[in-house]
Amino acid sequence: MRTLPNLCLLTIILVFFAQCQKRPSSVLKNRWSEERAWEWKKNNGWMVGTNFNPSTSINQLEFWQEDTFDPETIEKELEWSAELGMNLHRVYLHNLLWNQDSLGFLNRLDAYLETANNKGIKTLFVLLDDVWHPVPKLGKQPEPIPFVHNSGWVQAPGSAILGDSLRHFEVKNYIKGIISHFAHDKRVVGWDLYNEPDNVSPSDPRYPDRGPEVKEKHIYTLSLLKKIFKWAREVNPSQPLTVGLWKEPNTWSSLDSLSPIDQFAVSNSDVISFHAYGDLNETKKKIEDLEKYNRPLLCTEYLARGEENKFQNMLPLFKEKEVAAINWGFVAGKTNTVFPWSSWQEQFDSLPKIWHHDIYLPDKTPFDQKEIEFIKEILME
Repeated sequence: MRTLPNLCLLTIILVFFAQCQKRPSSVLKNRWSEERAWEWKKNNGWMVGTNFNPSTSINQLEFWQEDTFDPETIEKELEWSAELGMNLHRVYLHNLLWNQDSLGFLNRLDAYLETANNKGIKTLFVLLDDVWHPVPKLGKQPEPIPFVHNSGWVQAPGSAILGDSLRHFEVKNYIKGIISHFAHDKRVVGWDLYNEPDNVSPSDPRYPDRGPEVKEKHIYTLSLLKKIFKWAREVNPSQPLTVGLWKEPNTWSSLDSLSPIDQFAVSNSDVISFHAYGDLNETKKKIEDLEKYNRPLLCTEYLARGEENKFQNMLPLFKEKEVAAINWGFVAGKTNTVFPWSSWQEQFDSLPKIWHHDIYLPDKTPFDQKEIEFIKEILME
């Protein structure tokens, strides 16, 4: 039987824990000052590019595993983006790749960075991701579900690790190892620690070996988010850290309007990143809200042509506001992101008339030659 003093002590501990949970916006040590963040922005200028995944890869694992790493396609497609005037790529990694072969993985990352840098393209690495298939597996990756958007993309670290807080430490060496290796590498422009935290995967019988999503996922994601920020701050790289806003609240202009996850992300990001798949007015509102945090802004995902989110209306806004702009998709391939999100519900049997994402087909046929000319003009003027 517990004594009264022990019960009081337990109560105090529980209350303290609860209060800590209510303060997700607390700022960890070593966050950049506003002045340092703006100096980074000044040094890098207006950055524009794409979320880069070679057309021969269905996901992050197929991109980087030794057996499927495709330097020939990577170099060809990097050259096409450089021809457009792009100077920044956002590139996804995965913790399982570190576990599989950390030295080989680092060597392949270095080879990619060297190729990109030779073409004037810097890299924003993404370390974890809460979207799409929750059970990532090494080895041969599945073939795409025909005509279905992003049917093979995988979460990182995946539900098994995310949903067990005692296993979160399993990604510590990956986070610290990757960041430490490139902490002072000028080819790396920043670290996007966690893509779309608390997002989910489609619940669909066509999804192979899907397994369950984590219950109360937001609780586990916030817990892991705090850990990875802490581990990254311990490395203290020369590049900024960020985690992007992606949910759709009425406003992003104050911390009180945000979820606990987004509060913590904004309060601890050196530069503020976000996703914008809505129309011009919606995107303009997001930028105006986020400008109130007085830090450089990066739109790390946009382009949904069917939602009136196009290069022709988005890039002039991003240029006027000096917001770094990184669209989703480049060369249409195994990710099938030319098809809209609704392809999980609607049936397609050929390329849609209006591509959702992506710019070229693998033979370099563009969605729209006028779009290509516009991109070149605005990026090279």
